[in-house]
Amino acid sequence: MSYLSEELVLERLKAVKFPGYSRDIVSFGLVKEVKIAGSDLLVRLSVATNNPTVPEALKRDSEKVLGAIPGVASAKVVIDITNPPDVASSGQTSATKISGVDHVIAIASGKGGVGKSTVAANLAAALYGTGVQVGLCDCDIYGPSISLMFGATQERPMATSDNTIIPMERYGIKLMSMGSLLDDNSPAILRGPMVTRATQQFLRQVDWSGLEYLILDLPPGTGDIQLTVVQTVALSGAVIVTTPQEVALIDARKASSMFAKVNVPVLGIVENMSYFLSPSDGKRYDIFGSGGGEREAMRLKVPLLGAVPLDIETRESGDRGMPVVFEKPERPVSKVFSQIADQLRKKVELSR
Repeated sequence: MSYLSEELVLERLKAVKFPGYSRDIVSFGLVKEVKIAGSDLLVRLSVATNNPTVPEALKRDSEKVLGAIPGVASAKVVIDITNPPDVASSGQTSATKISGVDHVIAIASGKGGVGKSTVAANLAAALYGTGVQVGLCDCDIYGPSISLMFGATQERPMATSDNTIIPMERYGIKLMSMGSLLDDNSPAILRGPMVTRATQQFLRQVDWSGLEYLILDLPPGTGDIQLTVVQTVALSGAVIVTTPQEVALIDARKASSMFAKVNVPVLGIVENMSYFLSPSDGKRYDIFGSGGGEREAMRLKVPLLGAVPLDIETRESGDRGMPVVFEKPERPVSKVFSQIADQLRKKVELSR
């Protein structure tokens, strides 16, 4: 008889796809419990659906996969079924609100290197400046940078006796980032299911209560973490960050398409590194081209929330551990972020 372990069971369950999707039930976070008693298996799933054929299919397919493991005498799958919230019935599988948070906004990009985390950090700061309570969750598990931009790399979050994580707080903003859980040079070496689990802990196990806005800094692309977020969290919407050149816009379209498929509204486009103003003579240089973000916003029929200039102070402030919106609010770039925050609040709160 082969040695049975939770890791082996989860690996086999990756072959079970959620009905209608190409993604498996493990990466969706549906597996809640695995019990092994000798050669007998008990697996508990949790599914939010109004469609009775979904749990039937999941039970049938899961028991078939588990029963095929050498040495397994019996495999039983129990499914806990809950009613999905309204947002889920519009297309988001198992999407639920984060406790204590009014609005959750995802900041996304199709590719890396477009300054998405810089936009997320300064947008959170600008929203806080409008008088609302704000949190910022760094969902980029492999490449976290929010802790650096807020000067929190040496801080560690605490936990209560019931394992609720208390987020860090910098400049009035609640924060959670893998960058504050690792040493400076330590990489996050995690496989897909562990990344999904870490993401869910950041979203569900952290005390985000009392927030009007929670900003999620997603990793670039359309991988496991992004899919976990859009399928399990009731998002108020998403903001797509791009730069003006076509190579960035191509990937921005992929990101917007992902949100469209799960009925998450794209609230607008932010064109980052839009232009550079020479500090010596004020001359404008369109280093990455011009008009790309505006054209993409028109194509998607969403607003261009703002064009953020390529700015040395923005980079330096982030490296020093304070978003430029906080450190130098008089800078033109800070005013652009404030305008973006104002537009975003109006769009989100008018849609309620």
